[in-house]
Amino acid sequence: MIRVNTVLRRKLPKFTAAIVSPLGTVRSTGNIRLYTMKTEQEWLAVLSPQQFRVLRQLGTEAPFLGEYVKTPAGKGEYLCVGCSQPLYKADTKFPAHCGWPAFYEAIPGAIRTIEDRLMGMTRTEMRCSKCDGHLGHIFKGEGYKTPTDERHCVNSICLKLKE
Repeated sequence: MIRVNTVLRRKLPKFTAAIVSPLGTVRSTGNIRLYTMKTEQEWLAVLSPQQFRVLRQLGTEAPFLGEYVKTPAGKGEYLCVGCSQPLYKADTKFPAHCGWPAFYEAIPGAIRTIEDRLMGMTRTEMRCSKCDGHLGHIFKGEGYKTPTDERHCVNSICLKLKE
């Protein structure tokens, strides 16, 4: 049995050809979107221990201590620290006073969501759509005066700001 180090990012009605090289480069044709997963050792080589715990092991950083908690909305983009994919426009950040950076809308296609039932409740987990890194959770209907009434509660340690 051949083991390929890739993961499908969405269910599809039909299979289309995908070519994966032994070096990990992923190319796709048709409507299948694949991404390459790094090994634990490869992630540990590029992430700090704290980043690894949150991004790869579904951890949460302590509230109010993250680098971007008090950073105001502005210009630029917040990127995934694991793969540099743009996740949020800086002007979608808002002060939610929850202890973590809050955004009301992700860049289209930048995140994927998963139903999370790990803590005895149902939440919406969000992950980077490129590297599958855990980012935080989405909360809806909390009454924030934003265009979407959503709070994307993101761990600062998963982000880097590109101004």
